[in-house]
Amino acid sequence: MKTITLYISGMTCVGCGDTIKNALAPLRGIASAHIDYEKGEGYVSYEPEQITPDEIAAAIDAIGHYKVTKIEELANNSTTSQQHLVIIGGGSAAFAAAIEANAHGVGVTMINHGLPIGGTCVNVGCVPSKHLIRAAETLYKANHNPFEGIESHAKLKSFSQLIAHKEHLVAQLRQEKYIDILQQLEHVELIEAHATIRDAHTVQAGERLIKASHILIATGASPAIPHLKGLESVDYVTNEELFALNELPKSMIIVGGSYIGLEVAQLFSRLGTKVTILQRSEHILSHEDSDVAEALADYLKEEGVRIVTGAALEEVAEEEGQVAVIATIDGQTQRFHAEKLMLATGRKPNSEGLGLENIGVDVDQKGGVVTNAFMQTSVPHIYAAGDVTGKAMFVYTAAYEAKLAVTNMFASQKGPLDLSVLSWVIFTDPQVAGVGLNENEAKKQGLTYDTATLPLTHVPRAIAAEDTRGFIKLLRDKQSDRLIGARIVAPEGSELLMEIALAMKYGIKVSDLKAMLHPYLTLSEGIKLAAIMFDKDVTALSCCAT
Repeated sequence: MKTITLYISGMTCVGCGDTIKNALAPLRGIASAHIDYEKGEGYVSYEPEQITPDEIAAAIDAIGHYKVTKIEELANNSTTSQQHLVIIGGGSAAFAAAIEANAHGVGVTMINHGLPIGGTCVNVGCVPSKHLIRAAETLYKANHNPFEGIESHAKLKSFSQLIAHKEHLVAQLRQEKYIDILQQLEHVELIEAHATIRDAHTVQAGERLIKASHILIATGASPAIPHLKGLESVDYVTNEELFALNELPKSMIIVGGSYIGLEVAQLFSRLGTKVTILQRSEHILSHEDSDVAEALADYLKEEGVRIVTGAALEEVAEEEGQVAVIATIDGQTQRFHAEKLMLATGRKPNSEGLGLENIGVDVDQKGGVVTNAFMQTSVPHIYAAGDVTGKAMFVYTAAYEAKLAVTNMFASQKGPLDLSVLSWVIFTDPQVAGVGLNENEAKKQGLTYDTATLPLTHVPRAIAAEDTRGFIKLLRDKQSDRLIGARIVAPEGSELLMEIALAMKYGIKVSDLKAMLHPYLTLSEGIKLAAIMFDKDVTALSCCAT
């Protein structure tokens, strides 16, 4: 089995990709085909005994609208006869890669340094943050003075107890889902040391030199610290230190109004901290449509979170035992004071100090390791996956990329990265969840689309639960009647994402979604009602007449 990249001119939309795939499907010897119309590329795995690259290109050219301008065969060069994979990193990408390589019978050396085994997610990211968010939600809803006289959430009575409970959970999951799993993999060795790539097939770990047929860079990312006057003289925290505090801050300034900053803001506000968010752009969630950002901002403000937008930070300093942040807003200088300063200004790939310059592995301006669609770097037998690439920094995409990379290293059939239908969630309350395009992105692509927005005030489940915060917003391609994106602001709104994602992935039309039977008094019924909103006003329909 071989894999080629085809550079194709003339594609303008997703439908073009479907047309090309349909033309290739009947051909003998075609194992798989993925068409990326935005990049103008196609990735085809084929049996060379049955069909040639030129024949594949000719089939595309014969359609009439498209032209194959260049063909490249996927390179997978290795100068060593024995297959051995060195994985640099110890997080979710590294573990997904180790498990996949072990299944192929390939020897693996995993080299971890920095965070404990398990990486960001289990130690300082997803697990501790989501645990604390749920705890704060439970305590907040039970009593607005959460640590006085309540018996909920493991009978926690203090912030330090809550942090200790979190630490216990983290340690348990780290042991069960990482350390114990590693011990079950017969072909995998773990080394705790800093890794340096000495040459194209040699990695140094401490005093050891390890030979590798393939290398996977899976070192993740870390908090990006902005260049800000006076920052070195104040005591600031990122999420890595914040979730380890033993005392609840009385007040906190959070710089940054995206995923991490918003989750942290509501979490600590609900526990009793006075929180101010400083956001440089005109609204929080600067990459999202204003209706989504404004809705969430309103809910956070109702709970007492102060949100200041259009804030250009100038300087930070320590003043009378507090941190002072000086910012320019509408041309006026303002000072903000708090006990704690938390930076939530994005993340940067951990690519420095690995010796990538020794072997010519390319990185972009932000330090992300550059990969092609098959997760290969500029050195064909060296791959990269996860946050270190600087793209789609989610734990589940990291694992997917790493498994794909190992498959492309050692399996006969290669496959390209496909993030065309990528779901994401911000775990505030209400949650913000999305998949596909938002309106700004659809406009930039010149798509002919329409939207349907259903307030939760018209979803029977939300009405019965007496929590109608938020809305469901669907984007539809008018010509094909297929969904191209969705944004949801709703309590537990993330639970609705996969129905939409599957509809987008497999081309299910809006008319088909409307015809599906959705159980009454489930939140998923909101997807059907939102789909109906493209053509009808659901406020004029009874609950049983949809």
